[in-house]
Amino acid sequence: MSKIRTLILGAAGRDFHNFNVVYRNDPDYEVAAFTATQIPDIDGRMYPPKLAGDLYPEGIPILSEEDLEDIIRDRGIELCVMSYSDLSNDSVMELCARVNSAGSDFTLLGAERTMLRSSKPVISVCAVRTGCGKSQTTRRVIEILQKAGRKVVAVRHPMPYGDLVAQRVQRFEKIEDLKKHNCTIEEMEEYEPHIRRGNVIYAGVDYEAILREAEKEADIILWDGGNNDTSFYRPDLLITVVDPHRPGHEVSYYPGQTNLRMADVVVINKIDSAYPEDVDTVRDNIRAVNPEAVIVDAASPITVDDPSAITGASVLVVEDGPTLTHGDMEYGAGFVAAEKYGAEDCIDPRPYAVGTIIETYEKYYADREDAYILPAMGYGEDQMKDLQQTINASDCDTVIIATPIDLTRVIKINKPVVRVGYDLQEIGKPDLPQVLRRFTD
Repeated sequence: MSKIRTLILGAAGRDFHNFNVVYRNDPDYEVAAFTATQIPDIDGRMYPPKLAGDLYPEGIPILSEEDLEDIIRDRGIELCVMSYSDLSNDSVMELCARVNSAGSDFTLLGAERTMLRSSKPVISVCAVRTGCGKSQTTRRVIEILQKAGRKVVAVRHPMPYGDLVAQRVQRFEKIEDLKKHNCTIEEMEEYEPHIRRGNVIYAGVDYEAILREAEKEADIILWDGGNNDTSFYRPDLLITVVDPHRPGHEVSYYPGQTNLRMADVVVINKIDSAYPEDVDTVRDNIRAVNPEAVIVDAASPITVDDPSAITGASVLVVEDGPTLTHGDMEYGAGFVAAEKYGAEDCIDPRPYAVGTIIETYEKYYADREDAYILPAMGYGEDQMKDLQQTINASDCDTVIIATPIDLTRVIKINKPVVRVGYDLQEIGKPDLPQVLRRFTD
């Protein structure tokens, strides 16, 4: 029998994992290419032979999803494997229609099929959308486990935007490791908070190899999920975070609803800033699809290092990039801080945008009349320079930075800067110490 000509649709992360776990050593399939979307400048590359395995001595090309129909026809593709996250259910079916109309089958791999087993207990923190609050939930879980004397090693969802061979297995323990591995702003936002709390975090491309390294120094493996993707590791406890600022999204986005249905614990975050009726909608949806899940109510209160620099000032608000782009959030903690501490106004950054920042607004804000938030895009050195130029050209008194890292460490800002932080705070019972008790007693 001839091999099944296969195309893996991805965004530099889940797609590589699915290939490594399911297709790399299967002689019945021939992966002709990956497609790329969502992340700038990842198409036009090659998944290298050193990672692709013996069946792919020349590696595998990474092509743009914009050319999907042509790729299917020109390369004789028989099967397309959807392998990225945070798409509405409608968008998944639209992609399926494009694939089917071009003559190929369309499939979604089950979460269980792509989960690796660990010799150590695994706690996974996932979500139903980008920007629900996985990071602060993860930090809270680690805090509880460390107080109980457990050695926790975190493994972060992949963000392999550079040299894939060099990024096969990455270990971060010191701030200097961020520079050593040529991290983008998006990577630093995820790794730096772990490092500053004295925690070791792994990431990379080959998650089997990463897991085996992490197991050598961990009592407990913590999977730190990305977007609303499912866990790469089979969890002993799955915590899924939901966001009442986007009620209904918990049951209408892929694969977020999968995380909701599989969850042992569901954290309803941001209760302090959401409308009560929206919290009720989310709570009802949780009970409808996963009535056995433990529900933890939580808030993400903000902290500001200098509120006086906001009061009465014209401010530029810089928020986490992915949350505002493919996460569809209209604002974040920075905008909340601007309102709470009485900023005179939040300026529109679009007149000052340059280069790839202009492209970001054109792609994600085309249908929005207002854009009083600047997404902290920094997927490469050029984009970091564009971000710096945009901030420095902006006509404002103060820059509010609500990213998980200190941007002033990686770009030079010519204006006063105020940093905004946020941590998870459970409300009432049950709380996370209770649901983690079997890992701490």
